[in-house]
Amino acid sequence: MPSSSNKVIYAVLIGNTLVAITKFVAAAITGSSAMLSEAIHSVVDTGNQLLLLLGLHKAKKPADDRFPYSGHRQLDF
Repeated sequence: MPSSSNKVIYAVLIGNTLVAITKFVAAAITGSSAMLSEAIHSVVDTGNQLLLLLGLHKAKKPADDRFPYSGHRQLDF
């Protein structure tokens, strides 16, 4: 069963996808470059949600002797 965080992320993911599709259709109909730019922005927002889901998935990996804080080494910048 997905946690409440996952449910929210999935809801936003679906919402951003629908918004992006709508904006792409509007850009195609109107020929507006601003609407096309907004559609691309919505696709990037959707990608952000996918990265959040990936991070939550990786955070669930158990710690061990080699990686005491998580199952995988994460790079800090």
